[in-house]
Amino acid sequence: MPEIENGLIVAFRLDGKGGGTRTDWSGVHAWEPGSEVLWIHLDYADPAAERWLLEESGLEATVAQALLAEETRPRSLSVQGGLLVILRGANFNSGAEPEDMLAIRVWLAGNRIITTRHRPLRTIDAIKDALLASKGPTDPGDFLVRLVDGLTTRMGTVLTDLSDEIDALEDDVISAESYELRIKIGAFRRSAIRFRRYLAPQKDTILHLQNERVNWLTDEQRAVLREIGDRTLRFLEDLDSARDRAAVAQDELNGRLSDSMNKTMYVLSIVAGIFLPLGLLTGLLGINVGGMPGVESPWAFAIVCIILVATAIFLTWFFKKKGWI
Repeated sequence: MPEIENGLIVAFRLDGKGGGTRTDWSGVHAWEPGSEVLWIHLDYADPAAERWLLEESGLEATVAQALLAEETRPRSLSVQGGLLVILRGANFNSGAEPEDMLAIRVWLAGNRIITTRHRPLRTIDAIKDALLASKGPTDPGDFLVRLVDGLTTRMGTVLTDLSDEIDALEDDVISAESYELRIKIGAFRRSAIRFRRYLAPQKDTILHLQNERVNWLTDEQRAVLREIGDRTLRFLEDLDSARDRAAVAQDELNGRLSDSMNKTMYVLSIVAGIFLPLGLLTGLLGINVGGMPGVESPWAFAIVCIILVATAIFLTWFFKKKGWI
């Protein structure tokens, strides 16, 4: 079998005690079913990894294609004693948004684990570090539990930050009226929608895992998966609550901004109502035709000013009497 130089991110031979021996492609090729558990972690975008999965891994074509799929949603599928699991995790890579969730594709059988990704995922790195410290997974079931728990825990921290963010936005809506808040609330709602897009099917996938008919998943591990599924359900409920709170905050902000705009337009209307008659009088007196009264009088300008002031005072009194101001 030819050695594949690229596409392999990391590979371990698990010793069943929490540790593992790191290996390369030659070790992957030398591994035979029945020996210790082998974990192979690949970059699915690499042509060498694609070729190995399709031609040399021994996996069914549907499983291999699922491990190579670029766009996919969380799901699980039991195939001939093995389990295909596709999950999503928060994106903590530099320059990325957490809601731009990363996919991790996993194939687990009795003595082999294959995972594929394109961008780094912290949970996988944590499992690798745990194996190097002899505190890692001991079997495929333990690997699955650690993977699901790690993804859920890290997602929980992001959702907690989202909850804190909507708390701050609600306080800002009460204390200030700003069009910038509309942009922030809109961005928050978009983030919540993107999270929910994958969190809802992920919750169903995790809850479904406990019922998968694979003999290498113990009752204790199924119970842990059930607990993680319940925790994911609570996260989803909190996310829905935060999204609803954001919608209420946006409605409140829109209402406050609308009231502020109406008050401004009302004041302008009152000012216009007062000065419109004054403008009419001054415009009438500004007609450049013969016969205008007071043209020769030195008191005409003062009299006109007094009339204008009196008119403004009368209109103000009239508007107040009508309850308009």
